[in-house]
Amino acid sequence: MGTAEGVPPEAYAEISTHVLDTTRGEPARGVYVRLERRDADGWSPVCDGRTDADGRLRGWVPLREWQVGGYRLIFYVEPYLGGDAFFPEIVVGFHVRDPHRPYHIPLLLSPYGYTTYRGS
Repeated sequence: MGTAEGVPPEAYAEISTHVLDTTRGEPARGVYVRLERRDADGWSPVCDGRTDADGRLRGWVPLREWQVGGYRLIFYVEPYLGGDAFFPEIVVGFHVRDPHRPYHIPLLLSPYGYTTYRGS
């Protein structure tokens, strides 16, 4: 997806993800990802997007929506992996303690497992 046309990069929070298909040894293109924030009423959608040709999603979270708090990324991987995917979606919860720091949350994906970590 990337930065929206005509919108300056500073209008977006420094959060990104990168989905890598470890079975094929290549980026996972077109994976739908949704970011949600936890508030007093539960989880609320913040924004969504799809990974680009390099498996990356960045320049997609409006800065006005990025603050201290609990978040989760939901990776809808079933369309990418196919109908027999063991994990049709992967939820990665995390806390933002300093919204001025960059956050990179990569996902290493295979049909029967996944790994994630806080990247740089």
